Amino acid sequence: MLFLSATLGCEKAPSVDQSGSKEGEKKNIQISKKDNQSDGVGEVRSFQPFYIYSDKGSRDNHYVPSGFMPNGKCIAFNDAWMENCYEGKSCMKTTYDVECSRKDQKWAGVYWLNPANNWGKRKGGYNLTGAKKLTFWAKGHRGGEQIQELTVGGISGDYPDSDISVIGPIILSAEWREYTIDLRGKDLSYISGGFAWTTSEEVNPETCTFYIDEIKFE
Repeated sequence: MLFLSATLGCEKAPSVDQSGSKEGEKKNIQISKKDNQSDGVGEVRSFQPFYIYSDKGSRDNHYVPSGFMPNGKCIAFNDAWMENCYEGKSCMKTTYDVECSRKDQKWAGVYWLNPANNWGKRKGGYNLTGAKKLTFWAKGHRGGEQIQELTVGGISGDYPDSDISVIGPIILSAEWREYTIDLRGKDLSYISGGFAWTTSEEVNPETCTFYIDEIKFE
């Protein structure tokens, strides 16, 4: 399992400007799952938005928020939150319990993996060649929450991801804002770790809550 050393904080800080299905089955994705499942052959055709998360239970979703790091004890995660979401019927609400973390392993995070719980021990990477960026929308419960590091790729093991891209820190507003991870020049031929964030009690003075919605490769 890749250990992400950078941390996500939720303290107040100055604002930082950061910028099995068949082909054609999904309206927003004109790429078949077979084309994106990397086996060393085949190429991604004209790239269309490829979702990690659109709505809870959406057929457009790829990757599963199953990599709770280091053990998931100090994270309350709800991917069917339905209040004040950016778009659609649902979004994801996460609460990081700092007091719990101080008594445990002092850091936390979540990886969106394919298949679920795959830390490079099984095949599951998508061929996302052609994507230029990953975008997502996020906000804090109060504003001022800080996400220190967000990652695409980076899974090691027997079937490692072909590359990694990281951004951070970002300072969340109480209003929805769009953020971007630049993927230009990256080898996206095999990505099983679609998206991740990490945090640590060291940079969090108290428990914090934040929301994420509309995570997609473009």
